[in-house]
Amino acid sequence: MTSFHDQVIQILPKLRVQALSLTRNRSAAEDLVQDAVCNALAAQDSFIPGTNFSAWMHRILRNRFISDLRKRRETTDIEDVPASSFASNATHEDSLALKDLSMALSRLPADQREALVMVVVQGMSYEALAEATGCAVGTAKSRVFRARRQLEAWMTGDLPANDKLRVKVAALRATLDDRRRKGLKSDDLFTF
Repeated sequence: MTSFHDQVIQILPKLRVQALSLTRNRSAAEDLVQDAVCNALAAQDSFIPGTNFSAWMHRILRNRFISDLRKRRETTDIEDVPASSFASNATHEDSLALKDLSMALSRLPADQREALVMVVVQGMSYEALAEATGCAVGTAKSRVFRARRQLEAWMTGDLPANDKLRVKVAALRATLDDRRRKGLKSDDLFTF
């Protein structure tokens, strides 16, 4: 049987991912994880051994985030995430796609974004997600489904004609295509 402290140490990477998806700022995410771990240690006696420790910790982190958000009433921008958090250097086109994805993720409602990250990135089950976020399993599945469907629509260009993101992406893609036809590199798109 793993000790309480060992379980806390094992779950830290997943808590960091969840915190980063909530705060969209590395420094704030680290602070949030630290505060959540402090809360968990203070409430250690309330944890029932044999129950889902992961869901318990994720719920503490989420509740701490909500409490902090209520105190500050402000959010941070996804642009605060350093480029070094990506696994490898991306080509210019990959960078555009990642920026598109980042913009699309930031447009999702917070509950859908959180659910999507917890299931897709962290590999959490729908049951654990439901327990961590305090909703029904059907609601958790629905949030992930709606987030995936909306991201797919935004990323494939299946958007209303007046959607600003689609217009920007279409303009960038048209510029890249034009540069390729002229034999110019897309890497130097922003050099004048």
